Amino acid sequence: MSAWAPRRFWTEARAEPAPGGYTVTLDGRSVKTPAKAALVVPTLALAEAIAAEWQAQEQVVDPQAMPFTRSANSAIDKVAPQFAEVAEIVAAYGDSDLLCYRAEAPASLVAQQAAAWDPLLAWSAEVLGAPLATRAGIRHESQPADSLAALARAVGAQSPFELTALHDLVALSGSLVIGLAAQRAAWPAEALWQASRIDETFQRALWGRDEEAEAAEAAARAAFLHAARFHALCLA
Repeated sequence: MSAWAPRRFWTEARAEPAPGGYTVTLDGRSVKTPAKAALVVPTLALAEAIAAEWQAQEQVVDPQAMPFTRSANSAIDKVAPQFAEVAEIVAAYGDSDLLCYRAEAPASLVAQQAAAWDPLLAWSAEVLGAPLATRAGIRHESQPADSLAALARAVGAQSPFELTALHDLVALSGSLVIGLAAQRAAWPAEALWQASRIDETFQRALWGRDEEAEAAEAAARAAFLHAARFHALCLA
């Protein structure tokens, strides 16, 4: 038996002003989230992106083709009601940030990590007030308490929509510093994604291509770039 899928019933999807921000209407009826909350987003630009996704649907609605709608739903239904818990999960990445764990060999990988990651750690120290120490290998060593507190403040100052984007940026890259740098457009999102993949890129050059792994990485890259764009639209 095939799964039921909702069908398009509207003619026009539009971004409209709404109390607290902007919403999307389908032939004048406001869109709701899966939890039946009002779909209200902070900017007209984000509402227009969501409206474009609804307008692009054909006979059968495909939620996988509506990433901005999914992210907005997550912000409203999941992140906002448990903001403190999500912020704590995201901030915890600061104590085990990808950028701090360095290879001991070979020399070429050590050099690549340093070239890509040292500038990001310098930015964290200067802009975020959060210097982080590097260590060789994968054994965990706690970072300075003041640095972790500064990172936690940067996370906690976000809106639910911003935190939704940051959660994905951090989870996909393994780095809180990279996620915050992406939000602040300190480097292009693509460059930050590539920085997070130094180890994987090195292994691929050493051992050859793996089609399944490459497909998974392509999906993760698309999700990372989407999260960066979603955040930008939240502030547009």
